[in-house]
Amino acid sequence: MALSFFYLAFVRVLQLLRLSRRDTDGLAIEIVMLRHEVAVLRRQVIRPALQPSDRALLAGLSRLLDHKRLGRFFVQPDTLLRWHRELVRRKWIYAHRPGRPSIPAGTVAIILSLARENPCWGYRRIQGEMARLGVILAPSSVWAILRRHGVDPSPMRTGPTWTEFISTQASSMLACDFFSVDTVLLKRLYVLFFIELDTRRVYVAGVTASPSGAWVAQQARNLSMVLAERVLPVKFLIRDRDAKFTLSFDEVFRSAR
Repeated sequence: MALSFFYLAFVRVLQLLRLSRRDTDGLAIEIVMLRHEVAVLRRQVIRPALQPSDRALLAGLSRLLDHKRLGRFFVQPDTLLRWHRELVRRKWIYAHRPGRPSIPAGTVAIILSLARENPCWGYRRIQGEMARLGVILAPSSVWAILRRHGVDPSPMRTGPTWTEFISTQASSMLACDFFSVDTVLLKRLYVLFFIELDTRRVYVAGVTASPSGAWVAQQARNLSMVLAERVLPVKFLIRDRDAKFTLSFDEVFRSAR
């Protein structure tokens, strides 16, 4: 105990001597006293209770300091990232909304039976047959049921499986989608990216706060100039049904084949 006391006192004296060379003696003494007070408080309080205003002030001031100096404070880079994740999580909490009612197990069994007994029927044909039986379902619901139970699209049920198709055509396939990033001021940005299925190479096409069909199509045109240098041309593009993937977007890749 005595040894740690003398060591701490020695450290404070060194800090005082170093600070007194740069600033006035009174300011140097005040800084050393404040540092020691903080050290004493840290021994008594494991985790201080901070208000939102405290977090905002500390986060702003930490941006003005060199990363080497941040080690002296309890506001570490990991702490700032954790505060930001909490802010984003609180902002995007939506009120609970009841989902769609579940589809009865008997209806699911009939859909799977029709798909397996009629390999040439797609999900729209199966949806039509279910309507004739008096069961009204959306085509997307039938598609989701088939996908969830591992039933391949109709052309694949009589030929290679989807996994086999992917493995043989991966070198000529490209997939695209969006992911979002929240800034420090909680502004949401959308990132459009493409990925080669065989090499896993990722192309970040663009970042915007307001993605539109015209913007997405333009990013596709920019990317097509890069893809023109590929040895193997892109023959297949995997995307979801987002309305921003317009006909102009599809035409960019169709014309480049």
